[in-house]
Amino acid sequence: MMKANIPETNKKRVVIIGGGFGGLKLARKLAGSNYQVVLIDKNNYHQFQPLFYQIATSGLEPSAICFPFRKIFQENKNVYVRIAEVTSVHSKENCIISGIGEIKYDYLVLAMGADTNFFGNKNIMTHALPMKAVTEALDIRNKVLENYENALIAEDKTAKIALMNIVVVGGGPTGVEVAGTLANMKKHILPKDYPELDFKDMNISLIESTPKLLNGMSEIASKKAKAYLEKLDVHVLINTSVKDYNGEDVLLMDGTTINTKIMVWAAGVISNKLEGIPENMLAKGGRIKVDEYNRIEGVENIFVIGDMALMKEDAYPNGHPQMAQPAIQQAKQLAHNLKNLAKGKTLTPFHYKNPRSMATVGKNLAVVDLPYVKFQGFFAWLVWMLVHLMSIVGIKNRILIFINWAWSYITYDQSLRLILRAKNKQV
Repeated sequence: MMKANIPETNKKRVVIIGGGFGGLKLARKLAGSNYQVVLIDKNNYHQFQPLFYQIATSGLEPSAICFPFRKIFQENKNVYVRIAEVTSVHSKENCIISGIGEIKYDYLVLAMGADTNFFGNKNIMTHALPMKAVTEALDIRNKVLENYENALIAEDKTAKIALMNIVVVGGGPTGVEVAGTLANMKKHILPKDYPELDFKDMNISLIESTPKLLNGMSEIASKKAKAYLEKLDVHVLINTSVKDYNGEDVLLMDGTTINTKIMVWAAGVISNKLEGIPENMLAKGGRIKVDEYNRIEGVENIFVIGDMALMKEDAYPNGHPQMAQPAIQQAKQLAHNLKNLAKGKTLTPFHYKNPRSMATVGKNLAVVDLPYVKFQGFFAWLVWMLVHLMSIVGIKNRILIFINWAWSYITYDQSLRLILRAKNKQV
């Protein structure tokens, strides 16, 4: 049987499952502390999710938004990184079961994030393309480019149009950003790559089931985003739900269909699950109920942060938004509380402070909601770029992204349109 090979010390052990925004921030805050920190993730790298859409649309390479955990913690001798999938937690025994065996803990932190929610529709799960991992973003890039290569040789006009059309489902920041970037590609890039195709036949549709785009943002941001997308020739459908998708036709609830070979699904998330969490602790979307200290109710030494956590406040009766900022803030507060626990001090309750919401729609177009001011357009786009650039882990990654963005801005082009497939192995 495999073993994690984590040394036993006199330090109390904090096991963090998940190296996303919350898990990574917590591990960094506890680095150099009197705790032994064990960070467990399925991958050996941190992924910057807000820029997945740029991987999907050939704007960046995966290496620009991924950073290896071991590089981050090279100088921190109390942090141990293990690559494994955790299957269950046993709270009475203070241990978790993973692909590398049993791991004991004094404190356990669940920060596994969320996955794509297909709302039980098996056809959509089979045929639609989600974007909750960098590998899935690469799948979208491959699929888009493969479709256009196939459109060149398609003899039937209907088949050609189906290969060129793209449907994006979900009017949150991800859906809006994907649709806007694809629209810029349609205008400036794809016609140069595929001059034999008539891009009047290409339609980009963005479908949102609620009455507005960007539900977490202000009314003016929503209206501006819709206006920007329509100016970019994106067909925006609000108050519209997808009923089914068979890989060729998107069936809407009103009975109409859209013929397309690619549907990007950005319509919802569901918390990642872990066996051993009591059913009565689970809420809508699989989120785990926690108290004001991010602690599972009734369990003293298991905490949950980020997308998995459901903490209710007066301003957030349905829990905090499943975004990066709540996860980061919860991680900072939990690190402070864990240090207080080690000193025998009382815990400080968590209160979310919403610093900003923003989304980019296309070149020179973005919407930004700050606590006391809201603005849109070119300046908002500059602010969006600066905030995201400074949030990236690693100076080298920031430089690479800045160079790519500058090149794209000057040339109206991206040079990363590569179809990368795994080689089929002969058994």
